[in-house]
Amino acid sequence: MNKLVTFVFLVALTYLNTFADSRLVYMLPLDDEIGSTTWQHTRRALAEAEQANADILLVHLNTYGGSVLHADSIRTALLHFNRPVVAFIDNNAASAGALIALACDSVFMRQDATMGAVTVVNGTDGAAMPDKYQSYMRAMMRATAESHGKDSVGNWRRNPIIAEAMVDPRVSVPGLIDSTRVLTFTAGEAVKWKFAEGTAESIDEVMTSIGAPDYRLKRFSPTWVDNLLGFFTNPAVQGILIMLIIGGIYFELQTPGMGFPSVVAIMAAVLYFLPLYLTGIASSWLVLLFLIGLLLLLLEIFVIPGFGIAGIAGAVFIAASLFIGLLENFSVIPGSFNMHVVRNATLTFILSIAAATGIIVFLSSKYAPKALSIHSELTHCQNVEDGYIGVDTAPAQLVGQNGIAETDMRPGGKVVVNGETFDAISLKGFIEAGTEITVKRYENAQLYVTQRLS
Repeated sequence: MNKLVTFVFLVALTYLNTFADSRLVYMLPLDDEIGSTTWQHTRRALAEAEQANADILLVHLNTYGGSVLHADSIRTALLHFNRPVVAFIDNNAASAGALIALACDSVFMRQDATMGAVTVVNGTDGAAMPDKYQSYMRAMMRATAESHGKDSVGNWRRNPIIAEAMVDPRVSVPGLIDSTRVLTFTAGEAVKWKFAEGTAESIDEVMTSIGAPDYRLKRFSPTWVDNLLGFFTNPAVQGILIMLIIGGIYFELQTPGMGFPSVVAIMAAVLYFLPLYLTGIASSWLVLLFLIGLLLLLLEIFVIPGFGIAGIAGAVFIAASLFIGLLENFSVIPGSFNMHVVRNATLTFILSIAAATGIIVFLSSKYAPKALSIHSELTHCQNVEDGYIGVDTAPAQLVGQNGIAETDMRPGGKVVVNGETFDAISLKGFIEAGTEITVKRYENAQLYVTQRLS
């Protein structure tokens, strides 16, 4: 019995020692188009890796690229991550994927994998964008390569000129590529030119290559909530929500009471701020700033006459909260805003304001009801020939009938016709009370009579 207990103890001790010696590897799979959703996944994955005290972050890449904006955010986040970052290119790291791979400390590729082709292209037809965009991408690739520093003999670990050749076909690298093509590496070429540390066919081989054969793997698993939050933090979707908020508030101010514009504005505001709050991008004070602005605007409308300090302050607070939300969403490190972040946030905000203004002008014009088939009492014309009139027309039926002057008519007075009393005007001279009269016409809500001929 004692031998059995000793054996179990030794096995358990051996397991615990092995477990303690193994490294925790946190894997972030990026196997979809790079965009707002993958950026949100990266944010949460890096936070979970730190919380789990992971030893290594493994970025599992298989992507053809995507949004430059979000690729830049992911790149910056990886460069500033405080643990070793290893990229495993499992087939493709094209365009934005190559930028992300270049940001990692080590890169390993399958034998049949490729990496490169980082030229900025139009999202509609795939045509290369103007040199203004290419220049920025060239600088971004150079800066990422230079961030890895130089080796002991003074050579770049990642040659910035080669990184630039992945963007611009005019860049020539002797022995590698001429000035007519954009560079794309095979696995062997990437290893030869020091853009990859080696080749590997599996994660096990990658871990063995970096000296961590004993490892525990924890994989990031996004939920449907993560994907939904990623969708609503997309800059294009945020721009649409800002447009709906502004448009809803404007049209609500033009109509009495709470109606459909209020519902649109409230729903858009919830969908704008809630994802930012749940993902930790925006703090509660930002939502509070928006609510204070809204309350000041309502105070100006319903309590204070005119449009003064409260209304202006409310509009400024609302605009500021929406703009800061964009800044926070674009920034990699919360509260850290560089010119790139400010420029993208400003452009998105201005385009949203312009779109909202255009829609407001169109819907307020005379062309909107016909174009949108809007049927409302505000656009319906009540013509007299259609039976619309603002007075009682029943007395018109008395024309031609006889009655009696109830009072002296000089020329106005009262007459009795069919037992009812009406106001009337004499068409010819004065008529004494008790004289028989004949109704000649009904005009402008008034009976006109003459003395009845015998």
